[in-house]
Amino acid sequence: MLILPNLAYAHTVPGAGGFMSGFSHPVLGFDHLLAMLSVGILSAQMGGKAIWKIPATFVIVMLIGGILGMEDVQLFSVELGIILSVLALGLSIASEKKFPAFLAMLFVGFFAIFHGHAHGSEMPYLAKPMYYALGFVIGTAVIHIAGVFIGLILLKLKSGAQLLRYLGAGIAGVGFHMLVM
Repeated sequence: MLILPNLAYAHTVPGAGGFMSGFSHPVLGFDHLLAMLSVGILSAQMGGKAIWKIPATFVIVMLIGGILGMEDVQLFSVELGIILSVLALGLSIASEKKFPAFLAMLFVGFFAIFHGHAHGSEMPYLAKPMYYALGFVIGTAVIHIAGVFIGLILLKLKSGAQLLRYLGAGIAGVGFHMLVM
């Protein structure tokens, strides 16, 4: 993935349509996967109601972006927005700053538009939009939940907060690598 970052961009399962194709898009796209995990980890770091508010915001706004993509509404630099989300979310985790929940929701919502647009615009021709959208929403939610669990488990460890910061720096490093490649 580090040597050939273009292979890490989201893609769908060949021959799969509908739900499975939508579900696989955030799971198999390394850039999407890192961003979705990061949203969950960031929300766990923040704690409280942010654990569900931040991922829920991402999913809702991503669905709006997905509809824009399905309707062929053009956005500027979708791939750049996705790559910047990996970089920025990784830096947010690494900084370990507790942002106000509203700002964090705006932050992830901004990037969710790009992720959703990519999901929607790459919908296979034969896929039923409703099933495809359901697939990418559930796939994203599952990855967010995994990120929350990663964050919560690591925070229970003695050096867990420091490990999360290193993980965030690593994610940011991958985002930077994608940016310069």
